[in-house]
Amino acid sequence: MTPVQARTALGFSCVGHSISHVFEPIFYVVALVLPTVFDISYEVALSLILAGKLLFGIAAPFAGWLGDRWSSTGMMAAYFLGIGASAMWAGLAGGPLEMAVALGFLGLFGSIYHPVGIAWLVRNAVNRGKALGVNGAFGGFGPAIGGLMAGVLIDALGWRSAFLIPGALTLVIGFVFLWLVWRGVIIETKTDARSDPPPDKRDTARVYVIIAMTMLVGGIIYQATQASMPKVFDERLGGLFGEGASGVGVAVMVVYGIAGLFQIITGHLADRYPLKVVYVSMYILQAPFLALAATATGLPLLMVMLMMVSFNIGALPAENSLLAKYTPPSWRSTAYGMKFVLAFGISGLAVPLVAWIRATTGDFAVLYLLLAVLATLVIFVGSRLPRERPAPAAEPAPAE
Repeated sequence: MTPVQARTALGFSCVGHSISHVFEPIFYVVALVLPTVFDISYEVALSLILAGKLLFGIAAPFAGWLGDRWSSTGMMAAYFLGIGASAMWAGLAGGPLEMAVALGFLGLFGSIYHPVGIAWLVRNAVNRGKALGVNGAFGGFGPAIGGLMAGVLIDALGWRSAFLIPGALTLVIGFVFLWLVWRGVIIETKTDARSDPPPDKRDTARVYVIIAMTMLVGGIIYQATQASMPKVFDERLGGLFGEGASGVGVAVMVVYGIAGLFQIITGHLADRYPLKVVYVSMYILQAPFLALAATATGLPLLMVMLMMVSFNIGALPAENSLLAKYTPPSWRSTAYGMKFVLAFGISGLAVPLVAWIRATTGDFAVLYLLLAVLATLVIFVGSRLPRERPAPAAEPAPAE
């Protein structure tokens, strides 16, 4: 693979990651005006995305299997074109049922990216940690800009434009992707650009069991933090960025925007140091900040949230590299699909947990102390990961 082909793969994977996270916050802003548009309640408007959210997680393993058995570049083309067309359909919807169906297809095509796009990136990257770190930063940019973009478009051009314009842009990206495939700039490959020593089969089974546990717990921490953060900022930030929802929104954008960039640093670390060390270190650093979040207020609260989210998602480059290292290339998309079910599907149960703790205790102190305990559990379990085997020494060249 040429450097141009590798950079192109990285570029489209990064853009695809942003797109996969941009439409959900767009919908949540659009949902504010749908009650007057469709003559429904706000609660019913929110429920329109339910099928799409379920398909986004449930369909991921099947999408990954197709990427492994059929074509990763073909699935990426389907992703861009399908998600773009579905978004435009949502923007043209004439009623709540049609909107729900369009959002269902948006979730279905959106399920392709994480299992296929990340596996495709790993296959084409020599410096995996660096590539995954940059890719992760772009994933953080999606929710950071989605809501803001939706608000601007709604105020300027109406609610339909919030879906139509990003959808049309995604379609254009999809056609450019197809053109580059036709020109041979983007190629289908079944082998890794970087070769690793084959893992021991016993190590592989051990890693799968451990990573499954840590991915689930890490996903619970991520989901619980994301669900509770706006309310915590509303109650304890003291109007640091202004009063009302806009001030809270700016604070959330600051946290996730900077935390996304932190993945570039941890990606470099994943390339230079043992993956086990980088992965476990992120949770060692994260645990005390989760505990501090139980009582912090004002500017210290913002800094604590920034650090704990940074270390939570900062573990992802090492986590994805570990999964790639111990999974054969021919099954990697399927493995990432199963990861996505754990990290974003089952861990979604953290959201009702947040609501229950809030209703029971009246605040989030117990929640963050519980999350600190879970991070400590990851430290203990992650320390059981096997040591990395050194690459075999190259055989000396024959004497002439």
